[in-house]
Amino acid sequence: MAEADDTDDVGEQDDEGAPSPVAVPSLATLHRAIRRDLNPGQRAALVGGERARRGHDVHLRRPRQWRNACWEGDHKHVPVEVELNGELVCPWVTWFIDCATNAVTGAAITPHTPSRDAILAALRTAISRDDEAGPYGPIGGLPALVRIDRGKDFLSRTVTSALGALAIPVHDLPAYSPHLKGTVENLNRCAERMLFASLPRYTHAPTASVRRRDRAKDGTAPLTFTAFVERLLDWVREWNTEHTSPALAGRTPLQAWLEDPTPIEDPKPGQLWAFTLEDDGRARTLTSSGVYWRGRYYVGDWMQGLAGDGAKVRIRFLPHHAHEVEVVDAVTGARLGTAHLADAATDEQRAAVRRTRSAEQRRLKKALAAAEKLRTERFAAVTTPRTPEPLQTLTAAQAAAELEAADGRDLQALALPGLLPHAPVPDGWVLPRATTPADDRRPDPAPPA
Repeated sequence: MAEADDTDDVGEQDDEGAPSPVAVPSLATLHRAIRRDLNPGQRAALVGGERARRGHDVHLRRPRQWRNACWEGDHKHVPVEVELNGELVCPWVTWFIDCATNAVTGAAITPHTPSRDAILAALRTAISRDDEAGPYGPIGGLPALVRIDRGKDFLSRTVTSALGALAIPVHDLPAYSPHLKGTVENLNRCAERMLFASLPRYTHAPTASVRRRDRAKDGTAPLTFTAFVERLLDWVREWNTEHTSPALAGRTPLQAWLEDPTPIEDPKPGQLWAFTLEDDGRARTLTSSGVYWRGRYYVGDWMQGLAGDGAKVRIRFLPHHAHEVEVVDAVTGARLGTAHLADAATDEQRAAVRRTRSAEQRRLKKALAAAEKLRTERFAAVTTPRTPEPLQTLTAAQAAAELEAADGRDLQALALPGLLPHAPVPDGWVLPRATTPADDRRPDPAPPA
């Protein structure tokens, strides 16, 4: 059988003047035409959309610069379940990497979705070079540029003001452009392949079944959150001191860092602790009870002898870290010390509150599922074009009873919680007499003689 031609075959007209049927090309001819006229990126876009097309683009490489010329920062969702307070969580890591030497300068790990406090903690670790025996060694200092994506936490006022206090410019990249921060994206990919894939309860592990894995039935013992953080920091230390790269001519990131003669600029003493903290801008009085902030008192042992006489201080704090604050002098700006929450709850109290909240969450979920089941309306299947009939029918009495119960719940929600009904009037009391308009026009009785 001869293969059909690639071009459209316009049929000739028959004796009555009507056009003859057009010959349809075969499926193989259509596939060959698509491969001939569309490049791989366009064919990928037909299958997976724009995101799949971008995987076939070609990107340029930035020229390699010097140490601390540019850092890149990003969040990485760790696909590993770890145990924290009896629950399984997938932590996040926020880290910064030097683009010239591929050295990880600092990292912060959170058991939940990170926010600006994780970024500030990672920045403080990245800039500081005090702990040379830690996982980052002597790597650190002030970068000349920080390159990030358009995450709202990276672009928050707290992070931008903290970097602006040290004159560090921030380059926010366009959205959906991971190739513009390829150094940190490569770090995320290497961390998953070299570390996360080898840990227990790795959620991206392949399975023998085509069905989705039920994580609740996985009997593998998970790592604790503390053990996971220790493993991750050990891997960072190995990355900086033992992992070699062809891009660094076979050297480790630490070797490339130490062999770079570029001077390192460190922050001024006492400046690093303050630049990553927020200031509410209000002056407060240091009393005998401590410093009052957000409805709670904070105290410190250094406050002895300083309370009274209207001493004015200001509060600086790390976002979401309400257990302690930094106190500075409101006039000179000098740091006075750290203050801790005066009446902090014990571990047993926090555990009890957490259990109560979990029970309330389960109750609300169960009530929501029951309400959703009642709200969903099912219809009978039809075989002809007509309006389907509802299957869940209600009697008039059932509908009225449910509406009345709903109205009662709404009235209970609007009622004042402290309102109590009045007690009955005692028998010995004289009640006021109801007056009429005619009584108002009567003259007042004359006073007794």
